Amino acid sequence: MGETTTPRRAQRPNSMLRFLRDLAIIVVAALLVSFLVKTFLMRSFSIPSGSMRDTLQIEDHVIVNELATVHRGDVVVFHDPGGWLDATRTVEGRTAQQRSLLADALGVVGLGPGRDDHLVKRVIGLPGDHVRCCNALGQMEVNGVPLTEPYVRVPAGRPASGEPFDVMVPAGELWVMGDNRYESADSRAHQGLPSRGFVPEREVVGRAVVVSWPLQRWSWVDDHHDVFAGTERGGRDEDRRHSP
Repeated sequence: MGETTTPRRAQRPNSMLRFLRDLAIIVVAALLVSFLVKTFLMRSFSIPSGSMRDTLQIEDHVIVNELATVHRGDVVVFHDPGGWLDATRTVEGRTAQQRSLLADALGVVGLGPGRDDHLVKRVIGLPGDHVRCCNALGQMEVNGVPLTEPYVRVPAGRPASGEPFDVMVPAGELWVMGDNRYESADSRAHQGLPSRGFVPEREVVGRAVVVSWPLQRWSWVDDHHDVFAGTERGGRDEDRRHSP
């Protein structure tokens, strides 16, 4: 007698099982790679307010380099140093809660914008810097050098800051400000807190490098390092790396 052959009907379940197995492996591998990227290199964050207009718009998504060296002019994402965000937040309705849980779950593997306990501002002063505003021309000064800031959004004819200040940045801290100067609760607005408005370097998550969403907004985030030319204190601070 000739050899018997396996009916096609019996082969189909095995083919489907192999397909599902391969699909599961691909999904798990993708999640693992995304988790590793988030943990060791990049993360995504969404912009919750207009404090960085016009550089960043509300609901822009930015990719953050967690290994980047922090310089003056960098746009950085950082944890709330304490009291910058509302102490309590309420979530209304089950749908909103489900959206929050989904966002947290995606954030764990680096696919979502992460949790909402982060802020984004531009670094103006590094440890040891003398930052003040404003001089007779309405400019901000860093270590005595007046800044011409093309990225700021201010009302016509107004100075670079609506409120004067004069600070020395302590060791291990940063002075940060929003580009939308008259609509930003930044270091200036929190000088009465225990942090005195400074952000510990250890609270910095990383430097924003790309606007990734929406697609029509895709662009590099300009650090404007040239604005701070001449403000270095003997070149000692330009290789500073923030603490993880």
